[in-house]
Formats: sequence, C-alpha cells, structure tokens
Amino acid sequence: MHRARTVALTSDEIVEVRAAQRTFEGAYVRTALSQFSFALVVLKIFTSEFYSTGALFAIYGTGILVIGLFRRQQGNRQFFSEVGEDGVRRHKFRTSGNAVIVLTALSVAAYATLIGLTVRLQK
Repeated sequence: MHRARTVALTSDEIVEVRAAQRTFEGAYVRTALSQFSFALVVLKIFTSEFYSTGALFAIYGTGILVIGLFRRQQGNRQFFSEVGEDGVRRHKFRTSGNAVIVLTALSVAAYATLIGLTVRLQK
C-alpha cells in the first residue's frame, strides 16, 4: 500500500509488477519446497551419517524462502519516482540484483558445505 501512495503506476507497470510476482515468488516457493522434500527424503531414508546433509538442505530451503520474502519486499518498491538535479520528476525502475546476489552467496555457501560434508563422509 505504501508504494501506491508514493508513485502512480501506469497500467503497464502494474502488469509488470504482477507478472514478476507470479513468476518469481512461485519459483522461490517451489524451489524451497523441493529442498525441504529432498531434506525429508535424506533424513528418512539414509542412515544417521547423512543427517547433516539433510539438515543442510532444510536450512538451504529456509534461506530460499527468506530470500523470496526479501524479493517480494523489494519488488513492491520496484517502481519509484525521484526528482533529478534539474527539478524534473522521473519514474525509475529498480532491478532485483540484491536478491540475486544474496541467493548466489547462499547457494555457493550451501554447495561448499555439501562438498565438505561429502569429503568428511569418505574418511
């Protein structure tokens, strides 16, 4: 609601925001659910030496859900107005680069941890 009071969106911009929400929010939720499902399979089927791997995927799924919430919050402020140095009000667009950077860092950390857990299993 705050965004609606700060900038008047055109119908094309509203369509863009809705399409991004349908696409990306669904993708984050589906990915998190698949990570939770895989974690559950690992925890139920494999022996106790794989519990840390199952826990890793559960934590990774939780991280993806949190990033999805962050992406939604950022998406609600995707379009905004700003007054330039010349005094003219301009409509601006903010990309979701912050969410991509955070998701990349989370994924690299999760897979580095997975490699470490796999190496530890071989000893």
